Amino acid sequence: MSRTDWSGIPEYLEQVASKGKDIVWCVAGAGHGGVSMAGHLGVMGFRVQMYNRTDEHLEAIRWYKGIDVEGAVEGFGPVRLASSNMGEAIEGADVVMIVTPSTAHYGMALAMAPFLKDGQIVVLNPGRTGGALEFRAVLQREGCTARAVIVEAQTFLYASRMIKRNRGHIFRIKNSVPVAALPSFLTPAVLKVLDVAFPQFSAGSNVLATSLENIGAVFHPALTLLNAAWIESTGGDFEYYLQGISPSVARILQNIDDERLALARALGIRTVSAREWLYLTYDAIGDDLCSAIRATSSYAGIKAPPTVNHRYIWEDVPMSLVPMASMGELYGVPTPAIDLTIDLANMMHETDYRRTGRTVETLGIQGMSVEDLHRLVTEG
Repeated sequence: MSRTDWSGIPEYLEQVASKGKDIVWCVAGAGHGGVSMAGHLGVMGFRVQMYNRTDEHLEAIRWYKGIDVEGAVEGFGPVRLASSNMGEAIEGADVVMIVTPSTAHYGMALAMAPFLKDGQIVVLNPGRTGGALEFRAVLQREGCTARAVIVEAQTFLYASRMIKRNRGHIFRIKNSVPVAALPSFLTPAVLKVLDVAFPQFSAGSNVLATSLENIGAVFHPALTLLNAAWIESTGGDFEYYLQGISPSVARILQNIDDERLALARALGIRTVSAREWLYLTYDAIGDDLCSAIRATSSYAGIKAPPTVNHRYIWEDVPMSLVPMASMGELYGVPTPAIDLTIDLANMMHETDYRRTGRTVETLGIQGMSVEDLHRLVTEG
């Protein structure tokens, strides 16, 4: 396992943090989250650049020279450059915020590899499971020698929707979102940069912790699959969490969560259960997972997906459950409930998410001992 020489990078990041409002941010992705984040950064007075693969989605932003935001943040955020050319979009950017489905992270790494510079911060918002490790592995395979710092957020900072191509609605900004750098000893220096704009970001232990705190992997795929008939007969016109859950369905989710926790323990990672997460996040109390979900008032009004062809399956299965199962196999942790969920998703979508998803091979950790893995995520 080759190690990167990170000498000089902490000092460089200190200089970036000292730039304050002159820090240059590139938001990669012009969907629901990307439009809101770029607009918010512009409203705060930062220099903002944008990248999106489909150029026509940037036309309105270029025409109006920015983005209107409403809701929890109000105002007009100037965007000084919006491009479908990756090299142009990230040129001069101190921080690149990737705000896309995690299925796009592999392609983003391929596109960025020729253009990244030493000390550039690349944040996956969020990374799902293994996002930072996959990104690093792609850069290495592409021969990228730049010492860019890959960072993984545990979840997305906003609850937001794109109203128009140049207008976003921010419903809520989370109070705290853990992030971790790869390697983790750079997390404090990275946070000094990110916190200039986003004090909501907090220090995660390492990218293994942010990856295994992926509660969406527990809630989304199985709940969607087990409610497939109801979704298809109503177009998702029911309360996804409050009506879609039942004691029997919750037992499946609990088994998935138990396997996630067992994998975390095997890797020496401390994390909370899904039931504990509901309490910590929403003050929801329940004797079991079913009652805790039903006690979560924030879930009231959230409808089910209109179709089973939804990111709760096509993103969360290959980018969250498949890597957990693959890591479980490598480190001797049985994952029968996760495996069953993957199998059901494969049959329902007539595909093979194990082939297209993240595995220990695509994460670049095949054959590593737990000690080697910790050394990688800590020291780089």
